Amino acid sequence: MSIVSVIQNFSNIACRNILSVSRIKVIKIKWYSLYSGVRILLLGIVLSFVSCNTGPRVPEETPTSGDIKITADESFQPLIDTEVFTFINLYTNAKVKPQYKPEYDVINDFMNDSVKVIVTSKKLTDDQIQYLRDTLVIARTIPFAYDALALVTNKENKDTTLMFKSVKDIFLGITTSWKDLDPKSKLGNIRVVFDNTRSGNIRYFKELFEIKGNLPENFYAVNNNKEVINFVSRNPDAMGIVSANWISDKDDSTSRSLMSKINRVAVSQQLVDDGYYYYPDQGSIYQKSYPFVREVYLITRETFKGLGAGFIQWATAEQGQRIVLKSGLVPATMPIRLVQIKK
Repeated sequence: MSIVSVIQNFSNIACRNILSVSRIKVIKIKWYSLYSGVRILLLGIVLSFVSCNTGPRVPEETPTSGDIKITADESFQPLIDTEVFTFINLYTNAKVKPQYKPEYDVINDFMNDSVKVIVTSKKLTDDQIQYLRDTLVIARTIPFAYDALALVTNKENKDTTLMFKSVKDIFLGITTSWKDLDPKSKLGNIRVVFDNTRSGNIRYFKELFEIKGNLPENFYAVNNNKEVINFVSRNPDAMGIVSANWISDKDDSTSRSLMSKINRVAVSQQLVDDGYYYYPDQGSIYQKSYPFVREVYLITRETFKGLGAGFIQWATAEQGQRIVLKSGLVPATMPIRLVQIKK
């Protein structure tokens, strides 16, 4: 029976009781009969008022239901798209809408309370954490995956290995020509291309090489990782910086297509000169033999256990971490086993 039917019944009963009281000629009136009728009528009026003003009841948000948006660093779009797609297909009452931005804008969205959950390779600073605490918000940072920043070159470029120091010299503006790296090279000056001036990709290298001011004049920004790969594929003298996530999933058609356009560069270790060069592959990311590895975090500011918390719990549990593993990155919360295949 609906609440409207209940209210109507209450009203009918109350009215009958009052009318029966008003018929003085029939029998003796009992005082509590009048009191009972008035009380029932008042209850019906209250329920009617509540029902008319509250409208339809909105379902409460839970860890597996609700409607939220999250902001993620554009570098991790292939992985997050897959995570979200799988999650909302498992939990059909959950609506998670990812939006992708440069790292600087991702952090700003979080601090301005535009979103409750973000995906980024940068932890919040102590000042940002304290600011949130002053507003009674506790931010929780959960490790999610390990990614690498890949250096990519044109298919015509035969220089596919670089010393760590050579990469550093390029970022410091000491090395500006391909001939500085290989006297036999027929290429001219090096054009370094990255995704965005506000991105986490370039921020990582500036912090790693302690670059305080501007980048050298031969560094150029485009709009995203995909544009970096397309630019490098058209320009033999270019070297691009992209998240390995865009070219790591061998089962994904988009990843394979992008990978076919460029060469990956193998880089020596930072502190160990063992004569080896390492590609940004899953094994070298896990062992950190490839020098440009970074951690990916899920950060939440939810004050209750809602859909954001449910998505984070799922993404860092077995199912979500298997997606990380399949994407070619390294899970942060699930142990993995390396298998060496002898050729």
